[in-house]
Amino acid sequence: MKQDIIELSKQVEQDIKPIFEEVDKICEKNSQKVLQAFQECQLKEAHLNSSTGYGIDEPGRNKIEEIYSHIFRAEDSLVRTQLISGTNALAITLSALLRPGDTMLSITGEPYDTLQTVIGIGKEESKSSLKAYGIKYEQIDLIDNEFDTYKIQERLNKQDIKLVEIQRSRGYSTRKSLTIEKIEKAIKSIREVNKNVIIMVDNCYGEFVEEKEPIEIGADIVVGSLMKNLGAGIATSGAYIVGKKELIELCAERLTAPGIGKEIGPSLNQNTLLIKGLFFAPSVVASSLKTAIFASKMFEKLGYIVEPVYNEKRADIVQTIKLGTEEDLIKFCQGIQIGSPIDSDVIPYPGDMGGYEDKVIMAAGTFTQGSTIELSCDGPIREPYIAYMQGGLTYEYGKLGILKAIEAIKK
Repeated sequence: MKQDIIELSKQVEQDIKPIFEEVDKICEKNSQKVLQAFQECQLKEAHLNSSTGYGIDEPGRNKIEEIYSHIFRAEDSLVRTQLISGTNALAITLSALLRPGDTMLSITGEPYDTLQTVIGIGKEESKSSLKAYGIKYEQIDLIDNEFDTYKIQERLNKQDIKLVEIQRSRGYSTRKSLTIEKIEKAIKSIREVNKNVIIMVDNCYGEFVEEKEPIEIGADIVVGSLMKNLGAGIATSGAYIVGKKELIELCAERLTAPGIGKEIGPSLNQNTLLIKGLFFAPSVVASSLKTAIFASKMFEKLGYIVEPVYNEKRADIVQTIKLGTEEDLIKFCQGIQIGSPIDSDVIPYPGDMGGYEDKVIMAAGTFTQGSTIELSCDGPIREPYIAYMQGGLTYEYGKLGILKAIEAIKK
């Protein structure tokens, strides 16, 4: 590592110390929330035991879902390894809550690439999309990273929208991720004109970044992945859905079978991993945020456009770096891979991936495949060649990975 980069990193760490202190305060509050949930729900050692087969009414699985409900202030939860990813959980939720002829409305513009395929609005056609089943889709774009309240209220005033979808994180777009404060204002404006529409929040990458979660500010149902924040790099699979009891039951019946719902679902030796991941999640999210803040300040100093900037209020763990050229995007991702604990000798290159319109490059030398709470980076091969970086199980490892990425670009 060149001495000038080492010296720059030392200066940057001095500059970002006050920001780290704020991250630590939120971490402590969320840690208290988790610990209190474990205690008030009376988690026992016996709940760490597992089930096989049907997993009928398994106590450990039920206790985990009770704890999730407590943390999110939700009526009920569905936390299962049978939910393979965030996209899978979102697809289950939308399929459960929407019927042929219903209309869903995204008020955060175009959703993430893989969800476009689920809905049926992407270039990749699917005979299993919502559109193929007669479900209609509309969207209202953000204006300068703010909700278009006038258009939202005007559209919802007609009382014919079944579900409103809010994507908290930016996906592969260039917009800002949305803070809880902004989402709360949007939900209040919705309820002024429509009391019955279902409000669903895609919470991926946002959990424990702030002090509140979307159910606490009026959302009806919230969806996220355990390969991200709440798994803390310990859970090896799974996703969650939390919200109103009647909506969770519909999702459970879509996941298993009508009339059975939440009653079945073996945990298959995952309970300890899920509960330990949740226990560590506030701390790991804090480490991911610190890694992102360090990366933001370093690359800003090196002359790149970053978002968020280092001292900006954050809504998720994602850090974007506009690298400007395909070559630099590839080099950055390759540097992140070199700085990883697993497969550090592997060289990632762009390739086709299901659900994505452009070639994508992904770097993730992770202990769990696809675990984006571990230091990882990806980006579509399209202008302006933005790297979407997230994760870092510890700040120290995250920092070392960022320095390797800088070294790769400088070469």
